[in-house]
Amino acid sequence: MTTPVRLAINGYGRIGRCFLRALYESPFKDKFRIVAINEPADLASMAYLTRFDSTHGVFHGSVEQGTDCLIVNGETVRVTHASEPEEVDWRGLGIDMLVECSGRYGARDELTRFLKAGCPRVLLSHPGNSAADIDFTMVYGINHHGLSGGEQLVSNASCTTNAIVPVLKLLDESFGIEQASLTTLHSVMNDQPLIDGYHSSDLRRTRSAMQSIVPVSTGLARGVERLLPQLAGRVQAKAIRVPTLNVSAIDLMVNLGGNVTTAGLNALMMEAANASPGLAGYSDNPHASVDFNHNPCSFIIDGSQTRVNGSRFANLFVWFDNEWGFVNRMLDAAAAWSAKLPAGAQTHAR
Repeated sequence: MTTPVRLAINGYGRIGRCFLRALYESPFKDKFRIVAINEPADLASMAYLTRFDSTHGVFHGSVEQGTDCLIVNGETVRVTHASEPEEVDWRGLGIDMLVECSGRYGARDELTRFLKAGCPRVLLSHPGNSAADIDFTMVYGINHHGLSGGEQLVSNASCTTNAIVPVLKLLDESFGIEQASLTTLHSVMNDQPLIDGYHSSDLRRTRSAMQSIVPVSTGLARGVERLLPQLAGRVQAKAIRVPTLNVSAIDLMVNLGGNVTTAGLNALMMEAANASPGLAGYSDNPHASVDFNHNPCSFIIDGSQTRVNGSRFANLFVWFDNEWGFVNRMLDAAAAWSAKLPAGAQTHAR
């Protein structure tokens, strides 16, 4: 029997908890073992929010609170409450990979603090500040084969990047992309207040998340160009937060280099979905966003919303579960990375 890869999670908020839950629902549950979580919150709250989730429902398993640990499906997960990377004995925990889900660290000098503190490799749940800050940015299904196994800092990009890059790549390979404009309609996030308050230097994000549609800044265009450099200067993006708990969408307008039809575009997207089940989806049913809650795909094309104006200007609508789809790609990324490690690279103590 293969020895499980030992994982730790730093930051046990929406993404950290979804990552743990997704692992126990996935085919990877025997490949990985979560042995530690670092989270400033108290242990009782961590146990409660692991069991009960307003978005994804009750955990399909057992969660108990131990002494300085969670016991998940009978497996002990050590819990620490440090606020800085150096305050955790990562080396003593014998981990093979840290899954960084706090979102606090994006610069290389910040991330290398984990390496110096004993983490052999770090998988980020967010983009690095720049391409130079990390060793590899991965969108699983697009460039995961480019991993060498020698990386120490790997980013899983963002949920929106994972949703739109496969679509843009397919369109560019099939027709060529002259220009593209993306508008993300994103569910609320925890950097927004429930009622107006002094929560952000971005004045729009001081406003109530559940009362308004709120435009916010986005680095999606930079993220796309990092993965598809041939589209540099051709992609613009904006983001709007909408008052829903989960599931987001991207409204894509694209000027193509070849002639297309609505039926032809949908046939192309349906073929892509059939070729990559679990990564890509297609439907032309009359959907609302809640239909895609807990969907593990990176994206789902809504064929009922595909439009072509003239012969080269197209509009596509892309659904994605910004939590569940993303953490499933993190699991794929962790599996792809660990598969590239040379023999003996697992560093955990026995």
